[in-house]
Amino acid sequence: MATRQLLADLSHSFEPRAQWNVEIESMGGVDAARLLRDCKAVDVIVLASNVMEQLEKEGWVVPGTRSDIARSGVAIAVRTGLPHPAIATEEDVKQAVLGARKISYSSGPSGDHLKRLFERWNIAGVVADRTVEAKPGIPVGHLLARGEADLGFQQLSEFLDLEGIDIIGPLPADIQTITVFTAGVGTRSPHPDGARAFVAHLISPDTQAAKQKLGMEAAG
Repeated sequence: MATRQLLADLSHSFEPRAQWNVEIESMGGVDAARLLRDCKAVDVIVLASNVMEQLEKEGWVVPGTRSDIARSGVAIAVRTGLPHPAIATEEDVKQAVLGARKISYSSGPSGDHLKRLFERWNIAGVVADRTVEAKPGIPVGHLLARGEADLGFQQLSEFLDLEGIDIIGPLPADIQTITVFTAGVGTRSPHPDGARAFVAHLISPDTQAAKQKLGMEAAG
């Protein structure tokens, strides 16, 4: 889901110069990997790099086609109208979590990172009944805007352009986690030539501006 807008933007720049049209189906990473393992014919898969590596080992991604397309960090947001907690340091973020009525994070890599931080801070038990894990495919920002959580953590690209939330900023550098998103050609691809062409476009230098617009960096 973190790459859905990026893929939409880059497909629009790819189609006029190629003989292929691109149809994108966005969903949570768990669901995407499950569909692939259920033998769905997919041309291009885009998921976190560690998941893509495992899918290649299992035979679902054509060897040699995996390409890192973007790097993305985790941001913090609150519902519009709520005070903005300090987040300059690790201790600030810990206190913001402890002071929040409800905390939300995703079921993807950013959520896994937050759970590790809670364990590291020895507060996992303290906040267990105040955490709301967004279901796969549901942006954390939607839970914030609806009042189901007050403090949210997710990839910056998933917070952008959502109404009802304020993006406070990124996690501090010493506790930031960077997810590398990787594209690859599916072994059951009906259109392998088009798939390879699209992956090549995703990593081309002229896509950097589109990535930066969404709070991402080129992975190369």
